[in-house]
Amino acid sequence: MEQYQKAARLLDRIERELNSLGLWQSHHPPVQALESQQPFAVDTLEFHQWLQFIMLPRMWALVDSKRPLPEGIAVSPMAAHIYRSELEQYEQLIALIREFDVLLSGTDPLQEDV
Repeated sequence: MEQYQKAARLLDRIERELNSLGLWQSHHPPVQALESQQPFAVDTLEFHQWLQFIMLPRMWALVDSKRPLPEGIAVSPMAAHIYRSELEQYEQLIALIREFDVLLSGTDPLQEDV
């Protein structure tokens, strides 16, 4: 149960950080963009859109219904890659995503190559 509470807090913090960065959108992308089969929907969405419209709703659905959470999640390496040229600006967002990865996976995907 505690993992669900921690996950909910992190999801809320990720949403707030996206909003504070001005990345939260009030309009949804086209349905076709959300149906991408590519990892992170790289062919149809910006990374922050994937977070807002795909990852966050799916994770909230799992948390709210107390269904099993994924165990092999590694989103923070993609976040670090996407925002590599602006790390200072996106440092908090990357850190929150990394914390979410660690909560679900038990490992830090940004430290695996070290």
